[in-house]
Amino acid sequence: MRFTPRRANDSRLMAALGAFAMFALTSACSPSSRSASPHPPIPASPLEGPTDLHATADTRALFFNLRRLAREHVLFGHQDDLAYGYDWIAEPGRSDVKESAGAYPALYGWEVSGIEKDAPRNIDNVDFTRMREWIAEGYRRGGVITISWHVGNPLTGGNAWDTTSAVTTILPGGVRHEQFKRSLDKLASFLAALRAPSKLTGADAPIPIIFRPWHELTGGWFWWGVPHTKNDEFARLWRFTVEYLRDVKGLHNLLYAYAPNAAGPTGVDTYMSGYPGDAYVDVLGYDRYLDPPVSAAQIQSFTRELSWVVRQAESRGKIPALTETGMTAVRDSLFWTQRLARIVEGDSLSRRIAYVMVWRNANRAGRTDEHFFAPYRGQQSERDFRRFKADPLFLFEDELPNMYQPLPASSR
Repeated sequence: MRFTPRRANDSRLMAALGAFAMFALTSACSPSSRSASPHPPIPASPLEGPTDLHATADTRALFFNLRRLAREHVLFGHQDDLAYGYDWIAEPGRSDVKESAGAYPALYGWEVSGIEKDAPRNIDNVDFTRMREWIAEGYRRGGVITISWHVGNPLTGGNAWDTTSAVTTILPGGVRHEQFKRSLDKLASFLAALRAPSKLTGADAPIPIIFRPWHELTGGWFWWGVPHTKNDEFARLWRFTVEYLRDVKGLHNLLYAYAPNAAGPTGVDTYMSGYPGDAYVDVLGYDRYLDPPVSAAQIQSFTRELSWVVRQAESRGKIPALTETGMTAVRDSLFWTQRLARIVEGDSLSRRIAYVMVWRNANRAGRTDEHFFAPYRGQQSERDFRRFKADPLFLFEDELPNMYQPLPASSR
C-alpha cells in the first residue's frame, strides 16, 4: 500500500463450474537504473505447479484452480473485510462488501506487520488472535486468503515507510541478519498457526495462503524498494525469505506473490527489476491505484499493463493477478463498471487475471480522512458495485467453485 502508515487503529455458479474443470499505483518515482528489459525471455519449460515441490494438497489445488479459473473469471477481493468497516469494528457477520453487494468477497486480504515485534495487533489495529479466527472463517466458507507484510525497517527501527537503505544489512553476513531471522521465525509461527479442517480430507491442516511480501518494490516508498538497493540485493532478499520459510521453517502452505508497482514510460519497463527467478514465484501480481479524474488513456494504458503481466505469467506457468488496487474513498460513482471493469475487460488478455483486490475500509472513527476502497451501505458507488457484481466475469464468495478440489492434469 502506498499510503502513509495508519494510526493504530445459480446460473453463474454452473458456468463457473463448467469453466473450472484459469497495473496501479501510478508511480511518481523515477525508474530504477537497474531496470530489466520490459520483455523478459519466455522460459522453454514453465513450471507445472507451485514452486514448493512439497506444497500441501490443498495448496496445490488452490494453485491449479486459480490458474485454471483465470481463463474464465476474476475473483474479487477486499483487505481486512471481516475485521472492520467504515462505521463498525469486529461485529460478527459484518462486511462492507457483503452489505453493499449482497455477498462476501471471494478473496480476503490480511496484514501481519507487527508480528515480528510480538505486538498483539498489526499496524491497522487488528488483533492477531482475532485475525486467525477471521482467516479460518473465510477459508471455511471457501474463500481464498492472501497476506502482506509491511515489516518495519530493521536497521533504524522505523516503520516500513522509513526508506533508510537496509536490505544489505539483513542478507546473510549483514549486521541485522540474525535479527531478521528472528523476525521470520515469528512470522512463520503465525503462519503455521493458521489451520482449519482440510477441504480435501476434513482433517486439521494448514490453510493455504497467498503470501505477498516485499510488495511495490519498484516504488521508492518502502525501505526494501529496489531504488534503495544495489545490484541483486532485492532478489537475494526474496530468495532467502522463501527458502527460510519453506526449507528451514517447513511451511508448505504458501504460494508466493511477486507484486511490483511497475513504473516508467511504458508502465512495465521496471517490473522485472527485482525478479528472483521463476523457481521462487507462484503469482505475478501488480499493484496500481486510480485517482479521479480517470481518463480513457489511463484506462487503456492500465489494460495494456495488465495484459503484459498476464502474458508473462502464462508463459511462465504462473498465476496473474491485480494484487492491490482501488480509488481512495471511491470518489467516482461509476468506478466499478466504468473504470475497474473496463480496465480488466479491456482485451482478451487483461481479463485473464485470477483475482483483483481492493484495499481496506478504514473505520472513520479513527481517522481524520476518508480512507476506504470498497463501498459501504449508502455510499455513492453502491448501486454501481451491485452492477459490477452482476458482471459474469467477476466472482464473489457466493459463486465460487471449490477452490481446493484437485483438478485432473488435463484441466490444469
